[in-house]
This record gives sequence, structure tokens and C-alpha cells, in this order.
Amino acid sequence: MVQFHENIITDLLDDPQGGLVILSAGLGLHKLIAALLHLHHPSQGSLLILSASPSQKTSIIQNYENTLSSSQTPSEITSDLPAHHRLSLYSSGGIFFITTRILIVDLLTRRLPTTAVAGIILLNAHSLSDTSTEAFIVRILRSSNRGLFVRAFSDRPHAMVSGFAKAERTLKCLFLRKLHLWPRFQVYVSQDLERNPPAVVDIRVPMSPYMIGIQKAVIEVMDACLKEMRKTNKVDVEDLTVENGLFKSFDEIVRRQLDPIWHTLGKKTKQLVSDLKTLRKLLDYLVRYDAVTYLKYLDSLRASESFRSVWIFAESSYKIFDLAKKRVFRFGRLDGGKYVGQSKTTATKKRKLEDSNSEKEVVVGASADNGAVLQEVLEEPPKWKVLLDILQEIQEERQRKSLSGEELITEDCAYDNGIVLVACKDEHSCMQLEDCINKGSHKVMQEEWKKYLLSKVELRALPKCNKKKAKKPKGFGILDGVIPSASGQKAEISSISRLEHEALLAAASEINKQTEKNNAAEDELQTCEGSEGHKRARRKGKNKKTVVKPGKSDKKSARKSKSEACSSEDDDQKNQCTSTAAGGLIEQPNEVTSSKKWLLQKHCQGFDAEQPIKNKQFPPVHFHPLDTDQHILDILQPSVIVVYHPDMVFVRQIEIYKAENPSKVIKVYFLFYDESTEVQKFEASIRRENGAFESLIRQKSMMMIPVDHDISLALDSSAEPQSIIAQNLITRKAGGRKEVDKETQVIVDMREFMSSLPNVLHQKGMRVVPVTLEVGDYILSPLICVERKSIQDLFGSFASGRLYHQVEMMARYYRIPVLLIEFSQDKSFSFQSASDIGDDVTPNNIISKLSLLALHFPRLRIVWSRSLHATAEIFASLKANQDEPDEAKAIRVGVPSEEGIVENDVRAENYNTAAVEFLRRLPGVTDSNYRAIMDACNSLAELALVPVERLVDLMGGHKAAKSLRDFLDAKYPTLI
Repeated sequence: MVQFHENIITDLLDDPQGGLVILSAGLGLHKLIAALLHLHHPSQGSLLILSASPSQKTSIIQNYENTLSSSQTPSEITSDLPAHHRLSLYSSGGIFFITTRILIVDLLTRRLPTTAVAGIILLNAHSLSDTSTEAFIVRILRSSNRGLFVRAFSDRPHAMVSGFAKAERTLKCLFLRKLHLWPRFQVYVSQDLERNPPAVVDIRVPMSPYMIGIQKAVIEVMDACLKEMRKTNKVDVEDLTVENGLFKSFDEIVRRQLDPIWHTLGKKTKQLVSDLKTLRKLLDYLVRYDAVTYLKYLDSLRASESFRSVWIFAESSYKIFDLAKKRVFRFGRLDGGKYVGQSKTTATKKRKLEDSNSEKEVVVGASADNGAVLQEVLEEPPKWKVLLDILQEIQEERQRKSLSGEELITEDCAYDNGIVLVACKDEHSCMQLEDCINKGSHKVMQEEWKKYLLSKVELRALPKCNKKKAKKPKGFGILDGVIPSASGQKAEISSISRLEHEALLAAASEINKQTEKNNAAEDELQTCEGSEGHKRARRKGKNKKTVVKPGKSDKKSARKSKSEACSSEDDDQKNQCTSTAAGGLIEQPNEVTSSKKWLLQKHCQGFDAEQPIKNKQFPPVHFHPLDTDQHILDILQPSVIVVYHPDMVFVRQIEIYKAENPSKVIKVYFLFYDESTEVQKFEASIRRENGAFESLIRQKSMMMIPVDHDISLALDSSAEPQSIIAQNLITRKAGGRKEVDKETQVIVDMREFMSSLPNVLHQKGMRVVPVTLEVGDYILSPLICVERKSIQDLFGSFASGRLYHQVEMMARYYRIPVLLIEFSQDKSFSFQSASDIGDDVTPNNIISKLSLLALHFPRLRIVWSRSLHATAEIFASLKANQDEPDEAKAIRVGVPSEEGIVENDVRAENYNTAAVEFLRRLPGVTDSNYRAIMDACNSLAELALVPVERLVDLMGGHKAAKSLRDFLDAKYPTLI
């Protein structure tokens, strides 16, 4: 543990109530939590950990087990455990990870004794609000257990400054007084991390001219989109910068500003928001992936977004597609034996289309001497060569030291294993770099090129079955069905020239034929290996030919080729052995120590035994994807770290790792593309975090937290002013006696605790009873049942037909079924703009669907709510002058009976639904009188014998009774 972690723990222990800790990302939050758990003793009570992500759980448990040699380890409480088992765990005084849904239900059902809980540790405090379930849990526990401590943590300072006074509101909802800020520039933190810094080598790799051109074009298109956004005058202009557009949070900032007026925006403005996200990905993928993968991504964008995107029609967008294509291939014609359209300096391969059939289609308007030529450029990422040079330099340096007599084994040899760790953004990059080291960069690019060409063939083959149907004209012009094509092939042909497209397909077919020949040759070799396994080898070859795609290898065949190659002495087979032996390193990059040695040993043996790339030798390398959020440094303990894709969080982890191992010699290589958005994004992330901490420091100096901030005052603050107003309104009271407040309760379905509405109802003073309901979400009274739908859930329920069934069940068992449509407080209180509402009923319009639902169920009441607090007010008004719901009856509604029909029960078996539906369709029977008929008559046969005078009383009118009587007494027509 570093020293500033001890300082944080000391500050937290000074206040018995707890506090909120905000620290910079990557400063070892999981180690800090593990140290806090180490201080817990079972005699204090149980310690509950909330809102932990799966990666955080794994990291905390691993650090806890490494630092504490005890049998007591944190466990997890899930819904699979029965209630009595959970009760025994709560009383055991252990440390438990638990979800908020299980904990709040156990608190409301009183299964959890609040005195048995010593404290709560809350992770990801930046996601909390006053209506979150975590705040609900803290309020209930604090109301009955004043000695409870709450310690909240967050490592995302920029999320704590979003919105108005986010940090202050978080403190108030958790009933905390102290805010602890620990940025990277804090004195104790900087001293600990800069005392023994690692040796850093900053390498700026120049980008290729094509990459520079693509980056410039994307930035121009992004700037043009931002200018269009500024014209709307509905977004804060200060946030609309290219630098902010490099981060994912930019989408959240724009959507948060536009959500309240989203329904008033035009289609162009909505598409601009989506286009900015796409352009950010284009900038990120340019420096992350190779040229072929980048072109494939652009082709997918062209096919999917060409008819609705705004950025594709910008002036500079053509440069993006053109330069990305030039990085991979060039297309031209031979004019008198000379290639037209290709510079002489580029070393490329030429493929001439000699097929007679394809030449008629490709060479259109050309002479007999001319032919179409497809040139492979296959530009390699500049970082690949630099990475190989770094690995070779590391290996040469180690060999030089060993030959000169310098001992590599020093005093800290116990953990100086000489491993080189290469940190990449994702697993795809890790696997590609692994292949680049084992096979060579040129071969990797060739494989990617083959996959790209074969994907063209697969894409062309997809719409063939629907080709005849598409030819049938449906109208004139656009209605003909040809112009607004949605298929990937037609969208691609409309943008790429026909000659170029046919050339790509011809090259793909050539690769396909070559692959089939190779497979056939392998089959022949397998059949000649032995007479005993002759038939088996042939079957395997046939299966491989039909199942395995070209360019991909089956695991079994890879293992077999590995064993055969290791036993042979041929150089090519040895190279294959090296590739397959090291391939297991990427399949499981986060193996623990048991399998880690085997993987690293295999990789090391491959490099020591063979020299696959121009007789070069490399040290043992482990590739780590950064998007897995796993802390690999403490497991591998590398001596050299190559940061292939720079990331601020990983840089902080390296600093913590070096501070914990001051005697270990660590060398770090940073690979940046010079003058790229990669550098700009890395520096902007540091500036943004520092700015967030500066804002939090200013907020802390002006923060208004009451000294007597107590749970009892918070609970009574909403009820007390209302009672005083009520007393002033009533002028005459019997001796000024206060009315006894009646406790109201709401029965809530268990599944509804994923939302924040039960929390708000509890804040309003209602007693929340969690049960499992088969019908409805909220039971307000014996007569009122509410089905709550958010906007997203409403659209999904209409699409699946689930809402019709839910409303039908509510109308069957309750007299007043209610459909509550709840909007978000920060979004528009409207489905769509008034101009989008048509005059006629359409099957795809949400307003039309609601109208049809209301017509089909006349007793259904539709309630519109602007926010959660508005819903609580509506529930309070609906419960006025209503009896309290019965929990036992609400549970039985809609549940099939197992022991037969129970008297005075409300189960489904007590009603013959087919007979009820038949009754409601009889002449004169309406929604207002069919229940009276059901109460007076036990069956339809008994109804047929009721006289007209009795029917007049039951149906409320002579006309309705006569129409029913005439229908029942009508003669049945016969053929005799």
C-alpha cells in the first residue's frame, strides 16, 4: 500500500459517520477498498458493499486475499439464496457484496435487522441521486441505526461536476458531511508517485501522408457538423468544440441539453448528434486499427448510413473514403502496357483480370490492349515497425549485458522475470500484434486483405434470393423500389465504380480458387500418410473443406499442425510451431498464476527456438487489452511496459505499481502518433480531470451542509409544513386537537424496485410493501390497480403485445385499471411534436395504438405523469377516500388455484372468462350493468329464466332489458 492510501483511510476513520471520497482515475481504488475491508472485525457487525461492478468485485477480492491470510473472504448475496439463509448471513458479521434490489426488499420486509449492519461501502458514487435506490437504503438504515457509517467512493471526478451541485446533492442524499478530494496533483499523491519514477521513453511515430489526410478530413467534417449544430441555437456553444468531441461524454452532454426539446428538433439536428458519434469513432479507429480494417468499417458505414447521414454529404467526406481506399489498393487501366493512375515509387503487386467473361464487363470502352489492374498497396500501420524495433532493442540489450558479464539477476530477482507487457486498447489489436510478431507484418496485412475480399463475395451473395422480388415495380420514381435501396450490395455499387467493384470481386474469386486448391492439396497429403488412418484422414479433410472458412483455422487442426511442426526440422514448419505456440497467449490474456506460467513459457520457447521475422529474436511478450478493466501489473510484474495505445488510467496504474515496488527497475515506452488526435485526446483527458477537481475544490469551499443534518429532520421535513398548513385552514377544532395521521400503504411488485418510484413514495410518507404480483405493478386500493410504463417500455410493450394482456388482466380483476405513462423529468413531456400527429389511425403511430387500446378497454384510465415526484402526488390523490389494499388478496390475484376454488376468493378460477365475454356481447349488456347481472345470476342458464321485470332492475332500463329478452326468446331457424 502506498502512503497516500493510508492518509485517505485515516481521514475516513476520523468521522464515525463516514464520508465521500473522490480520487483520480487509476490511483488504486480497489486496493484502498481492500485495505478498508482488512480493518473490519466481525464483532462490529456486517459490512455491505453496494454498486460494485464485476471487475471491481474481482479486483477487490484478489487484493483482499493477497493482503490478508485469513479464511474470511468477502462473499456475495444473491437472489438465489433463500430468505432464512440471507438472514443468517446478515447476522454473521461478515463482508458481503449485495445488489440494491435484494437489500431494499429485505429491509422493507424486515428480514434484515438494521442493528446487525455496521456500515455500508458505496462504489461508483457519481451515479447516485436523491431518487436512487442506494439513497433509499441509506435513509432506512440511518433512521433506525444512528451508529451506521457510510463510505462512498468515486474515481470519475468529471462525472461529479455534471449538473448543478452534484457533489453537494450526493452528500445530502447519503447524509454525509465530509468531502475528501484526492487529485493526482495533491501533495501527498505527487510525492509518493514521483519519489521513484520509472524510466520513460516517449516515442513520437510520424503518421503516413494518407493518415494525415484522413485525420484532417474527418476533423473538417466534424467542424462542419458542429457549425450546423450551433445554428440551432439550442445547445451551449462553449461545449461544441472538436476537443470535447473526442470523448464519449460529449454525446451525453449534447443529449442532456437537447432531451427536453428533443420532440421539437428536426430530423437533420437529430442526425447530426448521431453523426458526431460516428466521426469520433472514425478518428479513434484511424490510429487504432490497420488500413484494411478501417476501410471495411467505412464500407459498412457507406452501406448503412448513406441515405440518412449528413456527414457523408459534406465536402471533405469524399477525401476520407478516397484516402482510406488508397491505403489498401489502387485501381486503374493499362494504357499501352503502362499503368495509368499509379505513382512509380510505390512498391505494389498487380493483378490483371484475364478472365474473358469478366473482361467484357470490366474493360468497358477500352481497346484490346487495355486491361483493368488492381494494385495492392496494403499500407502497414507505422507503429508496427516501431514496436518490432523496440522488442528487438530490448532483446539485444539483454543479450549484450549477459555477454559482457553483467548479471541480470539482481537482489530483486524474485519478481524480475523479464516479461514485456504491451498494453493495447482492445483484444482485436492484441491478437493482431501477436500475429504481427509471429508471422510478420506483411503476412498479417495479406490475411486481412483476403478476408476483406472474401467479405465482398459474401456480401454480393446475400441479396441474390430476393433479387427477383425486387425487380417488380411498385410505382413510379422513388416508389419503384430501386432508388431507396437498403441492401448492402446496391448501396455499395451506387458509391463505388462498377469497374472497381468487379475487379475486387475477381480478385476475391481468384483467392477463393487458390484456397480450394490448397485445401485439395492438404487432403491428398492426409490420404497418403498411412493406410490405417486413410479413411479418417479423408473424412477430416472433407469436413474441413466444407466447414472451415478460408483464412481461418480450426483449433484441432491448429493443435495437430503444432505437434507435427515441432517434430519436424523444416524452417517453415518451425515458424508455424512458433505461431501456434504463442497463439494461446491472447486467448486468455488474464490468466492467473497457475496457467500464466504455461502460457508465458510457450511464448518464450517459441521466440527462443525460432526467429520467424528475418532471424530476429524477441523477449517474452504478454499483450493486455485495456478495455477489460483488469489490473494485470500486480499479476505479471513486468520489467518493461510498452503502452501501444496511451491511456491516462493505465499510466496512473503504472505509477502506483512503481511506487509499491521502488527497488524494481521498470522501463516504460509510450507510442504516440505525432500531431494526431491520439496525443490531443490524451492531453485533453488530463486537462479535463484537473479542471473537474478545481471545480470540486471551489464547490467544497462554498458548500452549504447543515451542521444538524440529521435523518429525522430529513424524514419529517416534507410532512411537517403540510400539517401546519392544514391546521391553519381548519378554524374550528375540538380543543385544538391534532388529527391522527392515517398511515397509507402501497403494494409494490418486486420487479418495480429497479426503478426509483418506490423510493419517492417512501419519501412522501407512504409505507411500501414489496410482494410478487401477477397482475399490475402497484395496488393502491382494493379497487385500483396501476400498470406503470416508462416511455421506452411502453413502445416495447406495444410491439410485443404484452401491454394488451396486462391491461386485460387488470380489467378482469380490478374495477379501476390504470395505465400510468411516466416521462423522465429531464426530457420532453410529449411523445412527438404536434406536426407529426396525423389525422387518421395508423398502425405504427403510438397515439393511434393508445386510442385503440382505450376503445377496446373502456374502463381503462390512462394517467400521464411528468416525473417521479408527480407520480407520487397522483398516487396520493388516487388513494384519497379509498380503503387500504389487502396484501394477502393482492398476492392471490391471478395465481392459479392448487386446492380448488376457495369461497370469497379472487382467483381466476372463480370466473368463467368465456361465459363473461359471451355475456358482455349480448344485446343490451354494457360495461355499466354486466357486473350487476353476474352478481344476480350464477350462470347463463339462470339468466335465460330471469323475467323481464327483474332484468329492468338489473340492467337499468326497460329498453336494454327488452332487447336482451327478445334475443333470448327468439326462435332458432331450422331447415324443416
